[in-house]
Amino acid sequence: MTDIAATALPVASRPSRRDIGLKKRYAAEARFRMYGIAAITFGLMFLAIMLGSIVSKGYTAFWQTTITLPVTFDPALIDPQDKRASDPSVLVKANYDKIAQQALAAKLGINPGDKSMMARLKGILSDSGRIQLRDMLVADPSLMGRTVEVSILASANMDSAFKGQIDLSVPEARRKVKDQQVTWMNQLAAEGVLTKQFNTGLFTFGASSRPETSGLGVAIAGSLYMMGIVLVLALLIGVAASIYLEEFAAKSRLTDLIEVNINNLAAVPSIVFGLLGLAVFINFLGMPRSAAVVGGITLSLMTLPTIIIATRAALAAVPPSIRQAALGLGASRMQMVFHHVLPLAMPGILTGTIIGLARALGETAPLLLIGMVAFVADYPATPLDPATALPVQIYMWANEAERAFVERMSGAIIILLVFLMAMNLTAILLRRKFERRW
Repeated sequence: MTDIAATALPVASRPSRRDIGLKKRYAAEARFRMYGIAAITFGLMFLAIMLGSIVSKGYTAFWQTTITLPVTFDPALIDPQDKRASDPSVLVKANYDKIAQQALAAKLGINPGDKSMMARLKGILSDSGRIQLRDMLVADPSLMGRTVEVSILASANMDSAFKGQIDLSVPEARRKVKDQQVTWMNQLAAEGVLTKQFNTGLFTFGASSRPETSGLGVAIAGSLYMMGIVLVLALLIGVAASIYLEEFAAKSRLTDLIEVNINNLAAVPSIVFGLLGLAVFINFLGMPRSAAVVGGITLSLMTLPTIIIATRAALAAVPPSIRQAALGLGASRMQMVFHHVLPLAMPGILTGTIIGLARALGETAPLLLIGMVAFVADYPATPLDPATALPVQIYMWANEAERAFVERMSGAIIILLVFLMAMNLTAILLRRKFERRW
């Protein structure tokens, strides 16, 4: 009965093949659009989870717990035999740990003769306090016998406890911060002696075995040296090679082979360039291991294909009419390229260069192979001195066992991401500002 009714419908009311095809096409387009939106949503979701995890673990690294104490530079402890006039090294060899501990004990009302209580105080102040007090007295010997307010870094465990990163509800035997130390911490915080301050040391300190005195200063200096070398070498060589291949070289099998190899090099894993740098620059040429100059040259080789490809694309985007007009007015081929084509292609060249530098800044594998994973505490004076880099410092902190290094690692990742985002944003702004549409 249904079949009879369907066949009895007028021809005009039946759906045509064209209508059925349109419905299927629209449905397929809707599904494809839905798949695209789902893919973008998943990508943004995972990106938000990653950034949220990094920020939640690393934002506290920008704050450091300090304890401000009235420190007395007691001559009886520093120079009991009064030899500093004839032997200035006495000021360097003094027991500044004891001076700092006595200052903390006096603030907490503890008898310095109580050895058990004084032993528990050792986990509150950072070991760097003795170096800080020593440097103060050596720089200004007039402090001898005086009492001055000094802000000393808290130990890594005390810093983590004050930031709420240690669960104090677990039994005392299972945590590094003891109950008595927690009581003293709360007492010092209530008196305004123990506070959190902006952690400038994260940007100025070098490598250290103590988390509270570890920083990115040496790594930032090493990265700046390497980026300067990459900018000079990769930009000059890359632009020169691109101009020759695009504007002057005749089409031949040789140029085709060069172009294929350049495209292949852009896809080569970065660790291969690290092996090249190790074999050629260190083992064969004998250049210093862990030096910024070796890292800069190695990263330059890795960045060259990216800059050459971007520069050639920018040169090819300049309309042929510009070249023809310049040559028609009597300009030489060299004048046509450098006076007309190159200035118009400069926005694309700058964009490709900045993107290449951003990639080089975040590379770790090549630098590990050339020895930039060394423990470097002093700033490099020249590119030939030992140094490290931001991604390598992050890698080193990730391998540390101390809990506080996880905080430092996440903070360093935030700083590196800020640098990378700033470089990519600069590339986008330059492209939009100077880009010309033909």
